[in-house]
Amino acid sequence: MNVLEIESLKKSFDGREVLKGISLSVAEGEVVAVIGPSGSGKSTLLRCATLLETMDGGALRYLGRAAAEPGRDGKTVYADAQALKEIRSTFGLVFQNFNLFPHYSVLRNIIDAPMCVQKRSRAEATETAMALLEKMGLADRAEAYPYQLSGGEQQRVSIARALAMGPKMLFFDEPTSALDPELTGDILRVIQSLAKEKMTMLIVTHEMAFARSVADRVIFMAGGVIVEEGKPEDVIDNPQNERTRAFLTKLTR
Repeated sequence: MNVLEIESLKKSFDGREVLKGISLSVAEGEVVAVIGPSGSGKSTLLRCATLLETMDGGALRYLGRAAAEPGRDGKTVYADAQALKEIRSTFGLVFQNFNLFPHYSVLRNIIDAPMCVQKRSRAEATETAMALLEKMGLADRAEAYPYQLSGGEQQRVSIARALAMGPKMLFFDEPTSALDPELTGDILRVIQSLAKEKMTMLIVTHEMAFARSVADRVIFMAGGVIVEEGKPEDVIDNPQNERTRAFLTKLTR
C-alpha cells in the first residue's frame, strides 16, 4: 500500500513554475531519497507534500485519503480543515536546522505536541519521550536545553519529536546539511535504524553516500521535473540520463 501519492503536482512562485507536474508515490516501509541541484524544486516538493505550501495543481493523498484533488478548473482543491488535521497526523517532518523551541527543555520539546494536539496525558507523553530519547542515545539529556546540545544531538531530538506523534511516514529536509561531517554519521545511523524498523521515509539530501546507503529508491530532480529514478546503485553509480550524469560528475570533482 502507498502511504503517499502525488499526481501532477504544479507549483509556481511569482509566475515562475518551480514544479512542473511531479508524480510520485512512496510505499509503506519504503525509503526514498530525493537528490538534485539547488533550485530543482526538491524542498518545494517536500513543503507541498507536508501541507506547508499550497499546490497550484495536482493531487495529494495519504493512505488513499485525499488531502488535495484537482477541481473542475484544474486548480487544486483542498480537503476541509478537520480532514487536513487528521491527515497531518499521518506524517512527521524533520527540518535541516532542527526548529526546536529554545526556551523548552529537550523533554518538553518532545511532549508538547502529543499533549496539545493528541490530548495525551503528561505521564503517557513523557513515557514515550523517554523511550525515544533512550533510542537516540540521549536519555541523560532530557532536562537540557537546545543551546546545551551539539548540532547532532539537536537533530536527534527533532527526530524523536517527530516520532513521538506516532506518524506513518517521516519527511527529512536535508537532515545532515547543518552538521559537521563527523556528526552526519550519527544521523545516518539513526535513519538506518528507522529504515530497519520499516519506517516509511522521504529524504531530501545532497549527500550521495547517505542516499546510497539508506534509500530503497533514488529520485533525481532538475528544473522542476523528475529526470530519473530507480535503485541507488542504478541512479547514483550508473545514471542513464545526461543531466543526472552531469550533476553527479560535478559533485565528485
